[in-house]
Amino acid sequence: MSAIKSAPCPIRKVGDGTAHHFFGYYNKSIWDPAGEKLLAVRVPWLTRDLQPEDGATVGYFDLTDGDRFYPLGTTTAWNWQMGCQLQWLPETAGQRVVYNVRSPKAGGQYPGLAAAITEIPGGEVQMLHDPVYSVSPDGSFAICVDYRRFNITHPTIGYTDDTSADDLPLAPTEDGIFRMDMHTGKSELVLSLHALTRNEPVASMEGAIHWVTHLEINPGSDRVLFIHRWTRRVEDETCFLHRLYSMAPDGSALTLLECTDHPIPHLDEAHDPDRLDTFDYEKSEYQISHPIWRDDRHIMVWGPNKGEIHYQLYDIDSGKAEVVGADVLTENGHMTYSPDGKWMVSDTYPDKETNIRILFLYHLESGVRYDVAELQTDPDLGKENRCDLHPRWHPQGNAVCVDSVHEGERQLYIVDVSALTEG
Repeated sequence: MSAIKSAPCPIRKVGDGTAHHFFGYYNKSIWDPAGEKLLAVRVPWLTRDLQPEDGATVGYFDLTDGDRFYPLGTTTAWNWQMGCQLQWLPETAGQRVVYNVRSPKAGGQYPGLAAAITEIPGGEVQMLHDPVYSVSPDGSFAICVDYRRFNITHPTIGYTDDTSADDLPLAPTEDGIFRMDMHTGKSELVLSLHALTRNEPVASMEGAIHWVTHLEINPGSDRVLFIHRWTRRVEDETCFLHRLYSMAPDGSALTLLECTDHPIPHLDEAHDPDRLDTFDYEKSEYQISHPIWRDDRHIMVWGPNKGEIHYQLYDIDSGKAEVVGADVLTENGHMTYSPDGKWMVSDTYPDKETNIRILFLYHLESGVRYDVAELQTDPDLGKENRCDLHPRWHPQGNAVCVDSVHEGERQLYIVDVSALTEG
């Protein structure tokens, strides 16, 4: 029987708070395989409207050495929501990381942006020609996209520069999803934005700008999920339209799983997007967001199916969606599965009255949701500068790490959930 239970769990701040730290998104592991090192981005500000020259230190906390912070490098290619796409490289036992940087020598698809691979502890650096979005679990390739396009379509996840809408064609044949070989650095376009507009097109695509986001590679490294979005009004996220896809890494076997094309009354010229609350878009009944692989053949996502929005589990072979936790998983959140597959961790967006976000675990077999922490955010943080919890599992499934500002600092916190997951 579905239920919500209060189950407060111990929580501690990582480090001594001498600077601000965060990681970014929910869909990459912050922990090394042994659960001893915790990746982090160190900055001198709690919040700031970022400029292209603003630098951040990339490094990790050693949890076996009193949370000592070890710097690995610096970057100016970052944002508050996703950081710099810092991630452990697979099959390196916590000895190599990759993250995005700005570089005048970048020779790939996107001028001035590249990625750096850094060794631990030696600090040797290897440069890749393109910025990464997600690296395959087998370590052989990365998926790459145009962060300049995000600056126009979705600035929260872009890298600030002087790109203007006039610089970007609406749906070009030469841009979209690139696959980069992690050994050679060579990249190739596997699916263009133009091709997406020609795949089961709908009328609302005409005259709209298009982009792709939330790209994730399945555990077997043979399928990629992504969201295709388009809009005629980039300044108003409630005017975004969405499609959920999966494909093979070479762009073949393209499969459309969901489309939320719908009438948009907000295109009326009298509509003022500045009157929207920071999180109104995240609570839209039409949004597809935060997809994650449960396994090689199933995708969990917040989105609508058959006229109702829920946590939905899609079978990529049949295309069918199954509602999960309909009575207790009633808000958009950042969900991931525990290493043993028995639990799902997620969060809520802030309550408008209390500014409280809830961190919770959902037990898949029983359907019970356990609220493990209530953490307050700063209501003065804006859309680009906000601090979502973005929970990430410990590799042993006994703890979760979040970003939070509930103590007036932007820091990493470890929540001990072992009483639930090991009970």
